[in-house]
Amino acid sequence: MAKNNDIGIFERYLTLWVILCIIAGVAIGRFIPAFPATFGKWEYANVSIPVAVLIWLMIYPMMLKIDFRSVRNVGLRPKGLVVTCITNWMIKPFTMFGIAWLFFVVIFKTLIPADLAEQYLAGAVLLGAAPCTAMVFVWSYLTKGDATYTLVQVAVNDLIILVAFAPIVALLLGIGGVPIPWNTLLLSVVLFVVIPLIAGIATRFFVVRRKGIDYFNHVFVHKFDKVPMLGLLSTLIILFSFQGETILTNPLHLLLIAIPLVIQTILIFSVAYGWAWCWRLPHSIAAPAGMIGASNFFELAVAIAISLFGLHSGAVLATVAGVLVEVPVMLLLVGIANRTRHKFNS
Repeated sequence: MAKNNDIGIFERYLTLWVILCIIAGVAIGRFIPAFPATFGKWEYANVSIPVAVLIWLMIYPMMLKIDFRSVRNVGLRPKGLVVTCITNWMIKPFTMFGIAWLFFVVIFKTLIPADLAEQYLAGAVLLGAAPCTAMVFVWSYLTKGDATYTLVQVAVNDLIILVAFAPIVALLLGIGGVPIPWNTLLLSVVLFVVIPLIAGIATRFFVVRRKGIDYFNHVFVHKFDKVPMLGLLSTLIILFSFQGETILTNPLHLLLIAIPLVIQTILIFSVAYGWAWCWRLPHSIAAPAGMIGASNFFELAVAIAISLFGLHSGAVLATVAGVLVEVPVMLLLVGIANRTRHKFNS
């Protein structure tokens, strides 16, 4: 069985860091209110400039790692591609909406006010519509997944985001009765997907051209290893300096938000992993297929939530809850995948 020591210290203890950031952010908002008040003024077109910079620091290194030329290899594992694409784009967003609506609007009706339930639903939808984060490479490695297949899948999903993310989010939020500022939604996709993607492709091209692919893969990319996590943790501190009142007033809400998110993650993993087993795909394809389906691009979800609903919104809190549960739940699924390896032909 793969060991967790292949994960960096930031990734391995991400849940702990998030909890510490919650405490630090709430304390800052409580005792240094000038901090969030000042940050709240630095925005343009409803986009917080400091947070936008930190989000770019999270997403740009991910785009660096993806060689979009690998998309040429999509035909090598067509069944695996079908499993992950259908799971990610035709199943996952809609099950997330259904499960989140059931819990926030129905089951937790007496625990969560209607206005907050609507915001939490919006945050969950953003998580469900944003496919795998860069950490899926770690989950794939821990399950001895096919590295080439994983790279192709991540590249394909990042390209699909360009055209599918905004319409799916608008559709589901519209069904949930959440008003959608289309201009802000499209601007957010450009800011947090298109620009980092183009920057990543351009950087890869020029660095490889000057220094070679070995330098790029083994030296240049690793210069950014700590940047995404530092950007994420800094963003969380800022977010919780705004969310302090909500946390202090409703301390159990993070737990309530986490429940449907955990159920959704396990469900989607089961769908993709089980489908791969039914199609008799090798374990090296089935395991990363399950991980790619289960994992959320939480960096993007947080960024879009801030742009659409603001730093104070419940939608942002819901996406942060996604960050909180990502690592422990994914490590649980890694263990399940490794313990069921013998169920597959190879």
